[in-house]
Amino acid sequence: MPEYTTILIEKHDRVGVVRLNRPQSMNALNHQLNMELMDALAAFDADLDVGAMIITGSERAFAAGADIKEMADLSAVDMLQRDTVAPFDRIRKIKKPVIAAVSGWCLGGGNELVMSCDLVVASESARFGQPEITIGVIPGAGGTQRLTRAVGKVLAMEMVLNNRTLTAEEALNFGLVNRVVPVERYLEEALELANEIAARAPLAVCLAKEAINQAFETSLTDGLADERRSFYLLFASQDQKEGMRAFVEKRRPEWQGQ
Repeated sequence: MPEYTTILIEKHDRVGVVRLNRPQSMNALNHQLNMELMDALAAFDADLDVGAMIITGSERAFAAGADIKEMADLSAVDMLQRDTVAPFDRIRKIKKPVIAAVSGWCLGGGNELVMSCDLVVASESARFGQPEITIGVIPGAGGTQRLTRAVGKVLAMEMVLNNRTLTAEEALNFGLVNRVVPVERYLEEALELANEIAARAPLAVCLAKEAINQAFETSLTDGLADERRSFYLLFASQDQKEGMRAFVEKRRPEWQGQ
């Protein structure tokens, strides 16, 4: 495995885990961490032995936001040239499911990273917010767009304009996370969920993820057409034949990813 300085990586069965590892700054997202994170996700995405991925931080903080010290003195031209949030675009190209396991503070860029994931498991201590307005800017990595789609206009307005944070239970009620568990179980719960998904037909999982994401970016007519094409396409796969035979024969399928 490659050597990283801002993240830790490991495998658990068919699940690749990336842990943000800048404890001195509560996992603030600097450019190096963003690049290393996306490189690690891309490597897991290309690994045939990995069926799903998890991004996590520490119990105290998933990520407290972007690294303000890194960008405080930059000009608009500097920001455009460096395109500091461009690495976030790479997560949209990951084909396999990505699960965020969140505990503690999840703010600004950290919340934007979580909203870029496919599923979210939160500990009871998790707190979600977009506090950029308090330092004179707005969210720049999808916070105004994905948050509004997730929780609705009026709540997104309050979070972005007035720095409202959500507790884990509020995030669950508003549809920002999938489930909330005790702090000592949040990563274990995410691993269980990831392993369940990783045990399913790999091609179908990837195409299902793609189809659901398309629902946010296309019209219903175009989305239904894309869904239908993927549905029919899977009938060219060995996994479709195996899955349906196993159902008829009342046995567990053995997926090949082909």
